[in-house]
Amino acid sequence: RELRDIFGPRLQSLIVYGGPSGEHATPGAHGHAETPTRTMAVVERMTREDLRACAGRVAGWHAHGLATPLLVAAHEFDRSLDAFPLEFGAILADHVVVSGANPFAASRLDPADVRRACEVQARSHLLHLREAYLETHGRADALSDLIVQSAPAFAALLRSVARLEGQPSEDGAAARHAERTLGVPGGAITDIVALTGGHELPSADAERLFAPYLDAVEKLVSYVDGWANR
Repeated sequence: RELRDIFGPRLQSLIVYGGPSGEHATPGAHGHAETPTRTMAVVERMTREDLRACAGRVAGWHAHGLATPLLVAAHEFDRSLDAFPLEFGAILADHVVVSGANPFAASRLDPADVRRACEVQARSHLLHLREAYLETHGRADALSDLIVQSAPAFAALLRSVARLEGQPSEDGAAARHAERTLGVPGGAITDIVALTGGHELPSADAERLFAPYLDAVEKLVSYVDGWANR
């Protein structure tokens, strides 16, 4: 209703994305959502006045468990698929239309764009993982923080790889697919992905997990690099 008040007939669609079947946020402590509901509003066009009006509503949206919405002009989404194939591919794969027409009915991802983006993300993850390890100064508590904080990006990458290869992309399924594909034993990838909810990781477990985690990312880089030869 508030977006319609701001955009009027220029509001074409509103979608929820990023949760199991686009699930809504659930209230947590102090009335805030444990997982804010992410939305995308597709509008015919937008002005600075529209943005100013939305900015005035953001605090209220946050109080009701809504993340700051992603505002997209109607012509922008498809033209951005090649630039953000992983981010927008995740939205295509997991969304629910709340209002208006399905804005993605004719949207198609180019697998080559997804492969290239997966390789960039995998290589970036490996480089940052090594750098961040050095910055722990060998402290187990810092290593624990590193693993927990990097887990969501790793899980997102595995979901993208699974979708590209036609495999189930739910976190656990994507992790198991990666373990089979990369030959990583012992459920190490599954253990890392399970941390995406912000769970604490005991220092002893961090020491145990980091070596297979780093090994898995190195194998993933080699694997996606080999896509060019397939």
